[in-house]
Amino acid sequence: SEYCKKLRVCVATCNRADYSKLAPIMLGIKSHSDEFDLEVVVLGSHLIDDYGNTFRMIEQDDFDIGSKLHTIVRGEDEASMVESVGLALVKLPDILQRLNPDILIVHGDRFDALALAIAAALMNIRILHLEGGEVSGTIDDSIRHSISKLAHYHACCTRRAEQHLIAMCEDHSRILLAGCPSYDKLLSTHHRDDYMDIIKSWLGDKVKEHDYIVALQHPVTTDIQHSIKIYGLMLDALMSFNKKTLILFPNIDAGSKEMVRVMRKKGIEQHPNFRAMKHIPFDQFIQLVCHAGCMIGNSSCGVREAGAFGTPVINLGTRQTGRETGENVLHVRDADTHNKIYHALELQFGKRYPCSKIYGDGNAVPRILKFLRTINLEEPLQKTFCFPLVKDCISQDIDHILETQSALAIDLGGTNLRVAIVCMRGKIVKKYSQPNPKTFDARMQLILKMCTEAMRDAVRLNCRILGVGVSTGGRVNPQEGVVLHSTELIQEWSSVDLRTPISDALHLPVWVDNDGNCAALAERKFGHGKGVENFVTVITGTGIGGGIIHHNELIHGSTYCAAELGHIIVSLEGPECSCGSQGCIEAYASGMALQREAKRLHDEDLLKVDGMDMKLSEQVTAAHLIDAARLGNSKADAILNRASTALGVGIVNILHIVNPSLVILSGILAPYYQASVQQIISKRALFSAQSIKVVTSDLEEPALLGAASMVLDYATRRVY
Repeated sequence: SEYCKKLRVCVATCNRADYSKLAPIMLGIKSHSDEFDLEVVVLGSHLIDDYGNTFRMIEQDDFDIGSKLHTIVRGEDEASMVESVGLALVKLPDILQRLNPDILIVHGDRFDALALAIAAALMNIRILHLEGGEVSGTIDDSIRHSISKLAHYHACCTRRAEQHLIAMCEDHSRILLAGCPSYDKLLSTHHRDDYMDIIKSWLGDKVKEHDYIVALQHPVTTDIQHSIKIYGLMLDALMSFNKKTLILFPNIDAGSKEMVRVMRKKGIEQHPNFRAMKHIPFDQFIQLVCHAGCMIGNSSCGVREAGAFGTPVINLGTRQTGRETGENVLHVRDADTHNKIYHALELQFGKRYPCSKIYGDGNAVPRILKFLRTINLEEPLQKTFCFPLVKDCISQDIDHILETQSALAIDLGGTNLRVAIVCMRGKIVKKYSQPNPKTFDARMQLILKMCTEAMRDAVRLNCRILGVGVSTGGRVNPQEGVVLHSTELIQEWSSVDLRTPISDALHLPVWVDNDGNCAALAERKFGHGKGVENFVTVITGTGIGGGIIHHNELIHGSTYCAAELGHIIVSLEGPECSCGSQGCIEAYASGMALQREAKRLHDEDLLKVDGMDMKLSEQVTAAHLIDAARLGNSKADAILNRASTALGVGIVNILHIVNPSLVILSGILAPYYQASVQQIISKRALFSAQSIKVVTSDLEEPALLGAASMVLDYATRRVY
């Protein structure tokens, strides 16, 4: 057979934690010496006495250590971590040049691993990164993701980690979902017969299974002071909990020195319940975790390995909160009192949970070896990233940033035609108002004239107009920007395409919706509806309209006729409505209906009462009716009672159909109706709907603000 070149694999290990993941792979590579050459490089805290000189366990496992690099600058603070990375970068090139491996295997998220990845990437050595794509919730995330960016191949542990790597633009074909290699050892060795001997050798002869605690807490480098405080509280809680406790010294990160100081100050090493250790061989440590009553601290071992045995875990602080966990983990994110930690110990100690296989099934190593065999050294070394499609975004210009993003809002009402410039925060920067012309041509002409004037002013006012929003009476198809069918109040306004002419004239996107829907949108963005998932807005003005927000979106209906709340029919006969039907709420409770009744009373000389201020020539309005009722006119009072009952019953119907959590009354008559509507709901609605609140809108200009919100919400999204 033709000579087949062996794959030169270099495994670099920096501390006891990564060795527990790398050892099973090293063993696998070594046992296939016909296919692979293994080189072992040891650096980092393996070589430091305070951390237990852990390189010896590599020798005990019968691996030849090709190179030992002293790369740690002592000091255990932020600066010394950075200096250690620098020192490793100075020493690694010689070694890598001498070994010249085909592939370098790097594990995890430690600063030493970052140095390895930088060196190998710059020296054109292929990198296989283990355990990429995970999220723990500390600076480690930034380092881990940086190594993923430098690595050419990835062996990850969980499905979610794989998805994260793909989302980070890594090439799908170079990611292996292997599971965690330490699980290969875990799942095969945790049924040892001599486990009690191991436990007794570390914790003394009196100890019983499930009746001791394993504690392992590391510093969180981004908040060292807080780490030290949590460590002190944990030790206090453990002392008062009064169970045998095996405590491991923290790792080498910034802050560990101070943590050891706290431990010494509290006399932990002399305390009869505690055994403090710098290092425990992984296979023995596994037995200790497997049979512990509980594990406490913030080591990833608690979140990952302990789950395989169902050992209860208390995770303190934020070092692991991003990780996927089994149900055996209880988080104490805010571990700010001794009491909380003590309570967590009471809850977890001695329980047993189902074994969780999130992080692996025990077959990671065979998968990784198979993956290594498929690496083609002929294919180009240069990584390619798989970027998702992103819409071209325009680079920002400084003026663009300094401008206020704004919308042009148009409100077409029964009487007036109004235009406003509205900024992002819902402030009306400038408002224009004209009587709404009676004919179509005059109306369109006036809209364009007012908009052009507003656009000129916007430049002067430093507002960047992102689009135009139109609120109009009648039924509207918002997808097409067309008014389908108008109300009686606006003539010559059916089947009108508003989008095209406005968009053509102003070169801006245009959104159109009816005034009721716009009022609901205004409440959603700027008013009482902010953050409310389901609510209804009812406008009580000249007419009655409204909008329904369901799951944060407007309901338009199949023929754009949804939320025509003014035309809910509350009586079989009842007064005639402008829509041609009878008994609609609008025919009872709108401004028009009240004005009609006021005129009727006035014609019969039954309106005016003493103390009412009313000129003869003055036009009679709803306000006069309210005034008369307030001054004791019983006829006027009866009319208003009937109006608020009709409105209340209509709203009860709405509650029974869409069951919102809030009703917002808007429009000029809202404050007048609010209390009586609330009362009718509590009398006439079904029990489950009686508690629904009715509030009066605080917005001055719901139609304009709602029209603007269509623009501000959509135009500022990157994607339509």
